[in-house]
Amino acid sequence: MSDKIINISKESFESEVLKSDKPVVVDFWASWCGPCRMVAPIMEELANEFDGKARIAKVNVDEEGELAAQFRIMSIPTVMVFKGGEAVEKIVGARSKDEFAELINKHL
Repeated sequence: MSDKIINISKESFESEVLKSDKPVVVDFWASWCGPCRMVAPIMEELANEFDGKARIAKVNVDEEGELAAQFRIMSIPTVMVFKGGEAVEKIVGARSKDEFAELINKHL
């Protein structure tokens, strides 16, 4: 995994996501999820392309069930955008790189 992608736990969520000065794209995923594995390399590319403008983070729903419950994650992958400490957008399911890039650009 890219060193530009942040692995989020419930302990680091507030400091890494809610208090970030940049928009944060949070990918809720699990290792057994096929569509999640399709989204992973896209997130890697986006982390490099948006470095310095937006942050890409991942939450493993099997390890961080409390966070998944808090944000009502019912299906994975779910990608949420947080800006200014608030969840501003949510997409469920695998999408193309262009669709995710458009989502990020909308919140820069």
